[in-house]
Amino acid sequence: MSDDKPGTPKDSHYARLRRAHRQRTHQVQHPRGALPAASVPEGLVRLYGLHTVRAALDNPARTVHRMLVTRNAAQRLGLGDLSALPFPAEEVEPKAIDALTGTEAVHQGVLIEAKARAPKPLSALGDASLVLVLDQVTDPHNVGAIMRSAVAFGVDALVTTARHSPAESGVLAKAASGALEHIDHIAVRNLADALGELHAAGFYTVGLDSEGLQTLEETIKDGKLALVLGAEGKGLRQKTRQTVNALARLDMPGPIRSLNVSNAAAVSLYAARRRSER
Repeated sequence: MSDDKPGTPKDSHYARLRRAHRQRTHQVQHPRGALPAASVPEGLVRLYGLHTVRAALDNPARTVHRMLVTRNAAQRLGLGDLSALPFPAEEVEPKAIDALTGTEAVHQGVLIEAKARAPKPLSALGDASLVLVLDQVTDPHNVGAIMRSAVAFGVDALVTTARHSPAESGVLAKAASGALEHIDHIAVRNLADALGELHAAGFYTVGLDSEGLQTLEETIKDGKLALVLGAEGKGLRQKTRQTVNALARLDMPGPIRSLNVSNAAAVSLYAARRRSER
């Protein structure tokens, strides 16, 4: 027997199901008790966390529009009179920051809204000698962690694709723990063309691949070096594999033959630095 009221079109049951599905599809699910992040004003980025904000404040190229900070975080950052800062700053309770970041973010009591930094063109490399290239790595946590390792190992620039790469965000910046302010970010539209430009500029490009015939240490040569890492799960795209000068593997004796891309970046940069020092 149908539950439809008399006179209702016979497909109304399916129409109700479709409406319910659309509502479920468009509704963002959050853990019980958690609040979503508020939308960010156009052209701005919300950066939070003590290390992230300190690095942003120390970066003369970063334009800060406003700050929200708890009393404890202000003390830990060494901020005295908030009114003396060159931008509006307000002492607040943590829940005021939660309302902007969402309750899942570990903001440590401080948030700034700042102008997003525009990526640079490949021509801005200048006299760089060590570059890290990401082939459509999409997870902001991974990209942030990669930035942190890149700065620690003295990488001159991080090259990403303009599409299929995360935009600057609080999540990425928090994972980078301040490194976002210390490395040039270069975005390219076509990675194969960009690799060709790197070759023309004297770079030797090495793609990290678990099936590489040589180890990374055997592949690295003296001179300018660009390490190329692929996306989570699928690795380097075929065109990228065909374009790099060499494919190399990280030699691992254990039963697991691959690493998370951020871990692979750190290990490969360590190996590259050790090789160059010999």
